[in-house]
Amino acid sequence: MMLRDWWRRFRKSDGLRNVACRLIALYIRFVWATGRWEIRNSGLAEKLWQEKTPFILAFWHGRMLVLPAMWPRSSPMHMLISMHRDGEIIARAIGYFGIGTVRGSAAKPGSNKDKGGAAALRGMLKALKGQDYVGITPDGPRGPRMRASEGIVTVARVSGTAILPCSFSCRHRVVLNSWDRFVIPLPFTRGVIIWGDPITVARDAGPDVIEAARLQIEAGLTAVTDAADAAMGVEAVAPAPAGAAA
Repeated sequence: MMLRDWWRRFRKSDGLRNVACRLIALYIRFVWATGRWEIRNSGLAEKLWQEKTPFILAFWHGRMLVLPAMWPRSSPMHMLISMHRDGEIIARAIGYFGIGTVRGSAAKPGSNKDKGGAAALRGMLKALKGQDYVGITPDGPRGPRMRASEGIVTVARVSGTAILPCSFSCRHRVVLNSWDRFVIPLPFTRGVIIWGDPITVARDAGPDVIEAARLQIEAGLTAVTDAADAAMGVEAVAPAPAGAAA
């Protein structure tokens, strides 16, 4: 009970959250600086960065920790972050890396899961139109783990922008017993970041094509995540059962 009360007070304290966000950012920088990180299949991402061509970065919620350190500051990105208090901590932490945020949900606007989804969609479309980049966790903010929602498909379809899956793994890590099995790399670890093949969605895509694209995103992200875990010789994290409730 004491731990629960402490966590409740922490989430309500702006000062404590500021300290926590700063410490999270410092830890990410330390892990990135002390680790031996290999990046694979990044040719297309680097080409699009050089051309200043926007794309949608897709990554599972449990594999987000080192991606802010990997992202080039010369390519402005806006990450979709939930409106929950926990989302505020993430938003402030990644802000130290020059990454902006769009607040809301990736749920399909108008659905019963929409929590700021319409406003978030407008924000992401505005960023992409301005030749900035957008980052989305298709299974965020509450899961089910490694199961893509339709929201990212909607952003790609309406904007005409390609989705690039990306994930990481590392040899020495802590995997939290959270819904997303959040991976925390340890300092001085060996790690790998793997990019997947681009995924596009036609503007006139119907329901069947949209569902096929959603499954393609899900499969592509899981494939690069499993490949990263295999490269590091660690146990893969399994997706939540198909059809699991959020």
